[in-house]
Amino acid sequence: DGKIYDAYVIYPKNHTSEANFVEYFVYQIMPDILENKCGYTLCIYGRDIYPGEDAASAIEKRMQKSRRLIILLTHQLINSKEDAYDQHIALYNALIKNDAKVILLEMETIGTYGKLQESLRFIIKQQGTIKWKEEHTVHPQSPNSKFWKQVRYHMPLTRRPS
Repeated sequence: DGKIYDAYVIYPKNHTSEANFVEYFVYQIMPDILENKCGYTLCIYGRDIYPGEDAASAIEKRMQKSRRLIILLTHQLINSKEDAYDQHIALYNALIKNDAKVILLEMETIGTYGKLQESLRFIIKQQGTIKWKEEHTVHPQSPNSKFWKQVRYHMPLTRRPS
């Protein structure tokens, strides 16, 4: 299908104290579980998009080469005044072009979704979110936890090397 990545990961990129766990999750836990233990290929901004690349076109190209878009929902992402470019492109691709399926990971309790942009609310209404709970942090490395099973359910089938 011409895709290189199983999923493109979208997360808040501001550096605040609560973002520390999100970055740890994005750069350590997700690759360990989804890449090392489950055989998926992720595209993570800051790891797979290189310094000097035009960020906007690199983001767009990587998303087009991804089968899924994983969006980490946090208060920081929702309350961010500037609309994250990658989130904007992802939602456009998912809803308008019907290009890639979106997987929403609710990293902290969002409560009411009223502050979310309409396109995110639409996706939540259609398919819901996968909620990360504090107890997952005790054993985040188990791919058999309920959380990771739900994530894998929404991921494309992995191609096993023959």
